[in-house]
Amino acid sequence: MGGQRLVFSGYIAGFGTGSGVRLVIGHWTRSPFGAFTDVMVQTAADERVLLAPSAEVAEFVADTYHFDRIEVGPVTAVMSGARLDVTAGELTVAVGIGGPAPLDRLLRLVPGRLAVAPWWLSAIDPIASRIVPGVHTAGSAGQGRREFYGVRRSRRIVSVSGAFGGRDLGGVAPLLPAVGFGFSSAPPDPQIVAVTTTIDEGSAGRFSRRRLMG
Repeated sequence: MGGQRLVFSGYIAGFGTGSGVRLVIGHWTRSPFGAFTDVMVQTAADERVLLAPSAEVAEFVADTYHFDRIEVGPVTAVMSGARLDVTAGELTVAVGIGGPAPLDRLLRLVPGRLAVAPWWLSAIDPIASRIVPGVHTAGSAGQGRREFYGVRRSRRIVSVSGAFGGRDLGGVAPLLPAVGFGFSSAPPDPQIVAVTTTIDEGSAGRFSRRRLMG
């Protein structure tokens, strides 16, 4: 008997910085945990850090991806049409959001329901990884899970300011080298995407829906 299907809808922002710190911010408006924001940080020394708003979120994310260090504490995020501001532990960052990214027009051609369907995302994964090296739409995650990224829109990130660990981030830069949290990286070009992430738990999935819903 298979495990349950968990769906997260919101935004993922991925970008590098002049200091060498690379960030992937998940700003989720709907999920089994409710609305929340988490941040994956990969330092210039390649330490992978998770900043999570609760122990429950931290456990789930850490079971799905790979980290060297996990910090649990308040994560505040405010997103407007042209800006995303996040404060989490030793991180403060303001992200300036610009116009459509290069693939946005192509993404809009795919009907909404199809764009997030796991079978479709599995089928197009080989094509997606060739169009944007390092990026996958389907793959294996921790705890026997399967994960699917259904991106519907994409906008450019045009500026970044802030600090991590007391050090200035140094402005926006390509997300290079690729981050190493899971089977897929964010694109090298800094951008924020509207996305539905679907996670199919394995038959031995650890998280019951009752526990997820609190």
